[in-house]
Parts: sequence; C-alpha cells; structure tokens
Amino acid sequence: MEHNKIDTEFQDSYNDQQKWVVDSSLDSRGEIPVRARTGAWRAALFIIAIEFSERLSYFGIATSLVVYFTTILHQDLKMAVRNANYWSGVTTLMPLLGGFVADAYLGRYATVLLATIIYLMGLILLTLSWFIPGLKPCHEEMCIEPRKAHEIAFFIAIYLISIGTGGHKPSLESFGADQFEDDHPEERKMKMSYFNWWSAGLCAGVLTAVTVIVYIEDRIGWGVAGIILTVVMATSLLIFLIGTPFYRYRAPSGSPLTPMLQVFVAAIAKRHLPHPSDTSVFHELSRKEYTKGRLLSRTNNLKFLDKAAIIKNRGSENVMAEKESPWKLATVTKVEELKLLINMIPIWFFTLAFGICATQSSTFFIKQAIVMDRHIGHNFIVPPSSMFALVALSMIISLTVYERLLVPLLRRVTRDERGISILKRIGIGMVFSLITMIIAALIERKRLDYTKHHHMVMSALWLAPQFIVIGIADALSLVGLQEYFYDQVPDSMRSLGIAFYLSVIGAASFVNNLLMTVSDRLAEAISGKSWFGKDLNSSRLDRFYWMLAALTAVNICFFVIVAKRYTYKSVQSSVAVADGGDDVEMASVANTSKCT
Repeated sequence: MEHNKIDTEFQDSYNDQQKWVVDSSLDSRGEIPVRARTGAWRAALFIIAIEFSERLSYFGIATSLVVYFTTILHQDLKMAVRNANYWSGVTTLMPLLGGFVADAYLGRYATVLLATIIYLMGLILLTLSWFIPGLKPCHEEMCIEPRKAHEIAFFIAIYLISIGTGGHKPSLESFGADQFEDDHPEERKMKMSYFNWWSAGLCAGVLTAVTVIVYIEDRIGWGVAGIILTVVMATSLLIFLIGTPFYRYRAPSGSPLTPMLQVFVAAIAKRHLPHPSDTSVFHELSRKEYTKGRLLSRTNNLKFLDKAAIIKNRGSENVMAEKESPWKLATVTKVEELKLLINMIPIWFFTLAFGICATQSSTFFIKQAIVMDRHIGHNFIVPPSSMFALVALSMIISLTVYERLLVPLLRRVTRDERGISILKRIGIGMVFSLITMIIAALIERKRLDYTKHHHMVMSALWLAPQFIVIGIADALSLVGLQEYFYDQVPDSMRSLGIAFYLSVIGAASFVNNLLMTVSDRLAEAISGKSWFGKDLNSSRLDRFYWMLAALTAVNICFFVIVAKRYTYKSVQSSVAVADGGDDVEMASVANTSKCT
C-alpha cells in the first residue's frame, strides 16, 4: 500500500515536471510557465533572428570603418586606425555596463528591447546623414574636406550603436539560453543544439555583412546600405516583440557586487582569527535554503577570504544574530564566488595580447587590402572589407573540425569531457595569433619591396594566409574566452560573464592605440622616421607587426604560468537517479564536479 502511494506521488511529480517549468522562470503574465506553450525552439528562433540582424549591422559598419575614415572623412592612416580602435574599444567595453544592468535591475528581456531601440536610432541617424542635404558629407561630388555637420552626425550615430551593442550583446545570448530548462532531459539536449544554431546565425550575419553589405557600401553607397541595415534591424525588433508571449523570463537578482563587498568586509573584520582545520566551522546554507544558483565547494586558494565564512562563538546566542547579517558572516559559496572573480583577473590581463592581434584583422589588415590588387578576372573588384569574409569562413571551418574531429579524439586520449581544458584551448589559439603576426610582418615587408622595385601593386591574395590563420586563432581563443567567462563566473552574473569576454577585445583596442603612440615616438626618436606615415607605402607596418609578435610570445609564457596555477570552479551537484520497472527509486547523490 505504502509502495503504491510512493509510485503515485512520483508519477504526479513527474507529470508536473513535464507540464510546468520549475526553474524559477516566469511567463509573460508573471506566472509559472507551461512547458508546451513557452520557451524551447518556439522562443529561441525569435532570438536567433535578432542576433543575425545585429551582427549584420555591426560588421557591416566595423569592417568598413577604416575605409570610411580615410575615404569619406579624409583622415590619415594613423588617425583613422585610432578612431576605429576607440570605437571598437568603447563598443566592446559597454557590455560591462549593459550586463550589470541586465543582471541587477532590468532583466535580460527589457535590456535587449531598450538596447535594440537605441541601436535602431543610431542606424537611422547614420542613414539620414547621407540623405538630408545639410548632413551630407560634401556639397559636390568631389571634396577635399567633409562637412563638420556630417562628421558630428556620423560619430553620434556610431556611438549610439555602441551603446545599443552594450546592452544587446551580454543579454541576448543568455536570454536565449534561458528558454531551455537545465533539469529537463529533452530541453537540456536542445540547449546544446541552441548554441550551435546561435553560432550559425551569428556567422551568417557576419558573412552577409562583409560580402553583400560591404559591396553595396563600396559600389552603390553608404546611404543605401544604411537603409537596408535599418529595415533589417526594425524587422528583427518586430519579430522579437511578436515572440513576447512565448518567452520565459528570469527576474533580476539585484546587484551581484554587493555580496562580493560583504565577503571582503566580513573577512577584514575577522582577519585576526586563525584559519581553522575543522571545516565544520564554515557557514553554508543547505540545498533547500539556497535557491539562487548552485552551491560551490571550498577551495584552498585565497585562504584569507575563507575567514568571512567562519562562525564565531558556536553554540552561543550570538550565532543567530551573526547569521542574519551578511556583512558579518558569509556563506562558503559567496566566498568562492569572490575567489572566482579574483582568479579571473590575471587570465583576463594575459589574454589582452591576443585581443590586440585580433583587432588588426578589422583595421590594418583591411587597410593593406585597400592598396593591393583586388581584381578577380577583368571586371570584378573585391571590396577591401570583404577580405574579412576569409576570417569568418576560416572560423566556421575550424570550429567544425574542432567539434566533429578533434574533440572526440581528444576525449579518448585525455578522458576530459571537453577534450582539453578551456585555458589550454585559449593558449593554443594565442599561438596561432603569434603565427598570424609573423606572417603579416613577412608579407608586408614583401609588399613594400615589391612596390618599390616594380612600381606595381601586389595581389591581395597574399593577405589570405594572415586572414585565415587569425580565423583559426579566433575559433580557439575567442570562442574559448566566451566559454571560459560564461562558465567560470558566479551563476548570478551570466550576462556580465559575456561582457567580461567582450571587454578583452575592448581593452585591447585601447592598448593597441597606446602601443601605436609609444612605438611611433620611439621610432622617431631613434631613427628619425615614423612607423605610421600618411599612407602604407610611407609606413613601416611590418616593424609594428614584429613588435606585436614579440610581445605576444612573451605574453604566452606568462599565460602558461598563470593557467597552470588556476583553480577552476568547483560545483556541488545533486543527481537524481531513477530505475525503471515496477520499482522506482530516487537517490540523491552529492558530488563535486570540476568545470574544466
């Protein structure tokens, strides 16, 4: 009788899990979502559609920015590259603010919606600057200097796009992943496929941008390209809104920085306490009490912070009062979350060299293509920015080979679920970025010699190797960084995790500008000649590439040292096991899994 009662209760629980989504999500009415009506692919496809249009717009502008600065705004090479790097830096650092706002206050859906509207405003202004007479670049067909009004409108437009990207990028991918419940077997499998389709949509947007949109900018005009980008973004916003009833939503959890500050305060207040050998004195919530995220296991690094979780005066009346104040007593999980963020700082710093190498593909590499022969046949000329398509194609092919061939092979060899650890993957990608800089330096030197001796331009096909190799580096390091920061941040900071990965490229753009300034001044002081002239033929870009190669080589050595000492997130997991047949047994197994 008792056995039948247990079977009935388990069947009811299973039926409820199949009908309702029980991962703290809500539907558009603020109620528990019905699985058959919300989330999964019926919601995710709307989200992938808007990602396609965002990447289409971003790369349609980013890859042609140096061309725009030099041909439309008539800036010299040094100024054009600096302005492009400043914009790229701001655009990829803004997600730090957007991710914080999404996680703490607005939620991901509202942040994506607001960011897309701001993005659309930037595209509209960019388009109008080519059609309103007072904002057009020039009074006539040919002009030496553009109108000041056009410059102002153009910079306001692209920085509105930066702000829009800041809210869009860290929130949208996480919002898409929220549509699949981790504890539901079928949806968990769908979630794995979701990331593949997400990447496919992203790469489709990039390829369309650097082929179709760039060709329109080069041959028809920026105004027409702006109209297309604006219409596509407006359409995707409408599609996103149509999907509103089908989405699953997560409420913002408040500032993720406050618990970190509380750990610091509690640790400093207990700094005089000895570090205990008895782990039972550390405070932690039970699984039932802890409803936000997952419990983490205590690690042995940064032991000073462990003191924040020590329970003083055990057994006294003060214990309950102490537990009520998070400024006096932190949980082990909160301590470990702070350790995760601190441990990320050296990893973030020593991946900047990769970011600097990656920024060259959309700045100096494109500028090299401008001064080289881009003819295919007698009539067709490849737009310089379309050379970036080689990076996207190389990345797609590399990811496919890595996922389908290398990972299964490496799993058998290393017995690691990922094949190799995330940091090893990033490190290997950094080696490919070093190879890219060496190839780029050699080809640029050959181009200078060829132009000088033959008074002719080299074929742009000579640039293919550096574009292809940096694509391989991106497939390993860039995707690895995305996985690393998303996986290793606390569960309450997923949007910020995506922002941290983007900030590597943003900060690298600013550091690249600093390196250009410093190296240029040193070159002038030593040899009396600048590395960056008014055009590429009067510059020594090959020397700048050799300098980046040397810095990257030294940086890789430091990265290896830091990676070897790194401690990965250690998660306590609870696994439910059900046996088939007449008897159903539920067993809760507590274990610790290292996310490597």
